[in-house]
Amino acid sequence: MESTIKELNQFLEGNFMAIHTYDQYIHHTNDPKIKGILQNIQQNHKQHAAMIAKRIQDLGGLPAHDVSGKNKMIEFMSKLKEVTTDTNSILKDAAVGENRGIQTSKKILDGDLDAESLQLVKNILERDQEHIELLNQYIGAN
Repeated sequence: MESTIKELNQFLEGNFMAIHTYDQYIHHTNDPKIKGILQNIQQNHKQHAAMIAKRIQDLGGLPAHDVSGKNKMIEFMSKLKEVTTDTNSILKDAAVGENRGIQTSKKILDGDLDAESLQLVKNILERDQEHIELLNQYIGAN
């Protein structure tokens, strides 16, 4: 049970990272339609985080409340990356980030999750895949 909680907390932290990243994308886009799409995806990540936190609590664990220990790395990486307001660049970055998140999550979750936790994670990752497909529809359309 302890390893399940640990893996779910790592997955939860990945969702927090996505939420923070979408804050940056939303802040830097000037296109109202794209801003709305990015806000909807961010809301999905917030819903997913709440679902994962609930599952961790149901298993008797304490859910993470943010990205632990990685905040300094996130700040450092965000300063390195040149901020762009180019819509296509934002969409491409978001799609690449979603894909990276899915791949990282699959590695983290290679362990032994119980059936209910595994199904929850699979459903969330399917939704993340839909995010990529949605973002890709708008790349080059601006």
